[in-house]
Amino acid sequence: MIHTTFGTTATADRYIEVSQKEQLLDLICNGTLDNTPLLIIGSGSNIIFTRHFNGTVLHLTNKGITLRSNDSESDSLLVEAAAGEEWDTFVQHCINHGWYGTENLAAIPGTVGAAPVQNVGAYGLEAKDIIHSVKAIHIATGFQRTLSNHECQFGYRDSIFKNALKGQYIIWSVTFHLRSTFSPNTQYKALSDALAQQGITTPTARQLADTITSVRWSKLPRPEETGSAGSFFKNPIVSAEQYQQLLTQYPDIVAYPSGDQYKLSAGWLIDRAGWKGRTMGHCGVYPKQALVLTNLGGCTGNEILALSDAITSDIQNKFGVTLQKEAIII
Repeated sequence: MIHTTFGTTATADRYIEVSQKEQLLDLICNGTLDNTPLLIIGSGSNIIFTRHFNGTVLHLTNKGITLRSNDSESDSLLVEAAAGEEWDTFVQHCINHGWYGTENLAAIPGTVGAAPVQNVGAYGLEAKDIIHSVKAIHIATGFQRTLSNHECQFGYRDSIFKNALKGQYIIWSVTFHLRSTFSPNTQYKALSDALAQQGITTPTARQLADTITSVRWSKLPRPEETGSAGSFFKNPIVSAEQYQQLLTQYPDIVAYPSGDQYKLSAGWLIDRAGWKGRTMGHCGVYPKQALVLTNLGGCTGNEILALSDAITSDIQNKFGVTLQKEAIII
């Protein structure tokens, strides 16, 4: 049985946990991973299984967080974290050790190894902003490669690992470029408002992370309490012309400039279309955040897919905007 945060039943032909690099290299060398579909998972926080997986599920559980370099003159740190580390454990470890830069990504479910694949982001920061390099192992040969930030080809919820190198490499560790001096990033409005409500004008790293954690869990279900995959849809990006057309019809539409385009709030679109709080079968749209689909008890992967497809179709019909799933459907 495979664990996912959505809490649906998931099975595969073979399930292997890997905690040591030598173990992984042995699997590659002896052909265990050959000629079979391979799925690599961390905490299963963004995967929806709609069927039995006819292949091998490889669960990375390697651990370790190491300070690789500390340049006091440039206020620069390089911190390497194993792919199997829980992401928020890594964030809290960095704050506790005075390694700053990860605070805005506090409380995001998932693992370190998933962060560069998805280029996770929240509250005015994306993983690409702090990733220095990624160490990966070639599945076919066992060759170990280090990719620079530039080579990772990061985009919005995107990277080379979802495109040109998809299915070719296993991320083993990620090195982050952090700082030894804290400089708060409070540009995100919901965050600055939450700090102001507490009377905090110049937050410490701990106050910033704690506030983000509080804001996040006030809007999102805790995975240990309610099954979900976090934000199920990406915020769609549209042309300036289409945005202006939508703005004329919906003056309250929520959007953010993205170069010469605009990033629309998928949550606003879904809420405006009347889906927030609605249910279908054993799953539904979270009443506090329209971006989140939840397991109401006994939900199947196909029920989740049916609900997400119904939402996508409705948004297309109402707004002429195509939603893309952030969650991975198997």
